[in-house]
Amino acid sequence: MVKITFVDFEGQSRSVEADIGSTVMEAAIRNDIPGIEAECGGACACATCHVYVDEAFAEKLPKAEPMEEDMLDFASDVRNNSRLSCQIKVSAALEGLSVTTPEQQG
Repeated sequence: MVKITFVDFEGQSRSVEADIGSTVMEAAIRNDIPGIEAECGGACACATCHVYVDEAFAEKLPKAEPMEEDMLDFASDVRNNSRLSCQIKVSAALEGLSVTTPEQQG
């Protein structure tokens, strides 16, 4: 299990345990994290699981695939550290990961 902290746009945080091999989006859904809608269920077909990855972890993640980059075009308030949480696989290297949800999705 890996600890992930979700911070909402107002600064409130909530830490959860995520299974290695799952996705950050799956951990959010299993733990009823507000701000992660995941309308497509993790198929990378929407932008409703958009998060901002803490800069300390940006280098630990694989680069976004072209499909994810295309979907981010539909996200609100995209930044350099924007990612779709359905595309972030949980690994031991992500212990302590912190992501922030935007004020609105999609």
